[in-house]
Amino acid sequence: MARVTSKMQVTLPRSLAERYGIRPGDDIQFEGDGAFIPIVPPNAVAAGDLGVEARLRLFDAATERQRAREAARPRPGATGRGWTRDELYDRGRPDTD
Repeated sequence: MARVTSKMQVTLPRSLAERYGIRPGDDIQFEGDGAFIPIVPPNAVAAGDLGVEARLRLFDAATERQRAREAARPRPGATGRGWTRDELYDRGRPDTD
């Protein structure tokens, strides 16, 4: 976690600087976006500047990364939860007995 100094300066973690190619002296941009303040590195390309094919390639790559994350994460088993799928469909309905 970064800390803001009394001079309103923020230290960027080395791992992020290396990942995004940010070097001492580079100008970075802070953009207010609701509850977040994204930091835009100097070599970033705005999404609107990319063509349709480039955006689709980025989307496909992000989809593959998400699938890999989901595949690596163990899924909880269906046993031992105290209810069945069929019971979910019938809950809240009046008894027909």
